[in-house]
Amino acid sequence: MKFNSATDTFTLGNGVKIPCIGFGTWQTPDGETTINAVKAALASGYRHIDAAPVYNNEKSLGIGIKESGVPRQDIFITSKLANSRRGYDQTIEGFEITIKDLQLDYLDLYLIHWPNPKNFRDNWEKNNSESWRAMEDLHKAGKIRALGLSNFHVHHIDSLLKTAAVKPAVNQIRLCPGDTKDELVKASLDRGLHLEAYSPFGGTVGGNGSNNILKAPLLIDLAKKYNKSAAQISLRWCLQRGFLPLPKSVNPVNIAANLDVFNFELSEEDVKALSSLEGYPDPFPHPDHTPF
Repeated sequence: MKFNSATDTFTLGNGVKIPCIGFGTWQTPDGETTINAVKAALASGYRHIDAAPVYNNEKSLGIGIKESGVPRQDIFITSKLANSRRGYDQTIEGFEITIKDLQLDYLDLYLIHWPNPKNFRDNWEKNNSESWRAMEDLHKAGKIRALGLSNFHVHHIDSLLKTAAVKPAVNQIRLCPGDTKDELVKASLDRGLHLEAYSPFGGTVGGNGSNNILKAPLLIDLAKKYNKSAAQISLRWCLQRGFLPLPKSVNPVNIAANLDVFNFELSEEDVKALSSLEGYPDPFPHPDHTPF
């Protein structure tokens, strides 16, 4: 799969085109930091922004998007249903709050952020089904162009598919060298879901970053080999595996550098070596056992 720039696209199962690399906003502090980061990302050439209400910065994202001067129709924007909301009415309400905070009329992609939130664990299947029904109605109304999932394992996906009238187009999970989730990736693809790779540098929920893959000797060696950064090696690996990476930074230099991944190609041997990386990154929590 060949890509030449950040505006090149994957095509989702429903025909919607999604830019092949996105700008992540998890752990980006609210306020001027987020506003400036989004403006820097759009100025650098990103046309895909990934958001969520639990990141507590959607109002600032909305300001940054407006102040960037980039037309809304040129930006692919994703947000997610928070763990604090499930069921039909709560999903509609959560969506309306998100588009108000982002100052938008519609979203390009809306995801259920986690499949089994702690407060809904006793009846997660029914609650996901009802939330999905609300999302389908928003989709029919033209307020969401594509629907998807995040952190869903196979049993969560298959449960949802029992009642879904609109098939999910995306499964957004942590994917990076050393965390390839081969069985889940295959199952997602078999069910028509495209894979988005959040935390492509190996960050984890609740982790301290001590096993960040950018510190792995293999990544450092390959960075020297290709005259690139370890971050760029990881992002290129994602693209060559067919994953859509969502790098995050607040540093304008790094934001731009994370787009400089279209002028080189990893050898097949190096892709395999990265996929087989051992000891990195830190483990990631199972969605059926998260404390949130």
